[in-house]
Amino acid sequence: MMFSAGIGVGMLTWAVAEPVTHFANNPEVIQGLTTGSAQDNVRMAFKWSFLHWGTGAWSCYAIAGLSMAFFSYRRALPLTIRSSLTPLFGKALSGPLGHFIDIVAVVATILGVAQTLGFGVEQFVAGLTRIGIGGLVNAEGTATTFGIVFALMIIMGASTLSALSGVGKGIKWLSNINMFLSIILLGFFIIFGATFFGGNAMIFGIWDYIIALPEMSFNVWKTDGVAGSEAFLLTQWQGWWPVFYWAWWIAFAPFVGLFLARISRGRTVREFVLGAMLVPSLMCFIWFAWAGGTAIDLELNGSANGVIFDAANADKIFAMTEFMLTPISEWLAWGMALLIVVLLMTFLVTSADSAVLIVNTINAGGDEGPKARPHILFWGVALGLVVAGLLISGGTGAIKTAMVIGALPFSIVMVLMCFSLVFAIYSDGRREAAGVQTTFAVNRTKPVEEAKHDQKETYLGSR
Repeated sequence: MMFSAGIGVGMLTWAVAEPVTHFANNPEVIQGLTTGSAQDNVRMAFKWSFLHWGTGAWSCYAIAGLSMAFFSYRRALPLTIRSSLTPLFGKALSGPLGHFIDIVAVVATILGVAQTLGFGVEQFVAGLTRIGIGGLVNAEGTATTFGIVFALMIIMGASTLSALSGVGKGIKWLSNINMFLSIILLGFFIIFGATFFGGNAMIFGIWDYIIALPEMSFNVWKTDGVAGSEAFLLTQWQGWWPVFYWAWWIAFAPFVGLFLARISRGRTVREFVLGAMLVPSLMCFIWFAWAGGTAIDLELNGSANGVIFDAANADKIFAMTEFMLTPISEWLAWGMALLIVVLLMTFLVTSADSAVLIVNTINAGGDEGPKARPHILFWGVALGLVVAGLLISGGTGAIKTAMVIGALPFSIVMVLMCFSLVFAIYSDGRREAAGVQTTFAVNRTKPVEEAKHDQKETYLGSR
């Protein structure tokens, strides 16, 4: 379910596109710091890909998720962003400050999900074109306004219905379909793709990633003394990759974090961190190694002849599978394209319905009862309109700019969440040593507003 909450869409687009891009264009290559050999470039490609999809990204989700889960399940506070800051601000969170924090989280979530849906809609339209549905792209191969609206109507309509059914029904059911189709697609890459090349890419990529992690995480490349074209490429690379990705992960933190908190009740902190950071990172590494490794191997051995490299990012995975299967059977290639389209659609639907559910939960102060359903419909329509408006007006570039701006305020909230969580855990240790109760049960028999008030008073009275 974690990968269904937005991450799966990104992996379908970037598991092939990102290693291929970094193979030809990364800071070391731009500055001439490599030997120029294909082997070095391959290792660089996966090192940088793993940085953007590894523990650094998932730690953002773990921080947000653990903070909200801790105060909701141990303190019986509402499952919202503001609850995780209670040790720092106390009862002030019941007023304008708490509302402001939730608004910041909602804006970041909507723009972060809009970015994912923007990439996904473009790839979805490209996939529909591959399986024979015409009229969705223009002469340049990009999605038309009709194509964008058509795709969003399908995705947002299905996602709103799924959100109305809740996490335990529609979202879980679609997530199981996602997992099944993902295993089939990944198995195809591992068995019929560059099996040994992908294995080597993963082993050396993880090794290079671990060794260079501190430097890559804190390094900013200066353009002083760098030639004009190289300086431009270096600045462009930093803005498009590290800056964009960190903003994307931060914007996604309230969304994925709250989703993780919802499905992690009863877990220990150790289990939560392991399940929210290490396991997902490893799964991303596997996907990138064999999907991206297969693409690079096909190009390096000369058989693809630029077909994958020259394809648009949204179309690279379709170009690769079509190239691999068309010599065997055109129907088999069409069937694989259809599988990817169906998988992408279910990923998009689960991303959107999870986002709608999370945004509604934040705005409703943790209320998930029948009264929240009209609001789910509202947020489903609102999210679709935001994505459509930004895509039509300025493409994914407009969404990217809006998302980076929206993520900045929430980055401050995340820092405060870290301090708040550490303080609460430290205080718990001292209180437990003194024999003081540190957990409180939620009274679910009372009306939501009354229960929320009692929960706040109970916790604040024990501080």
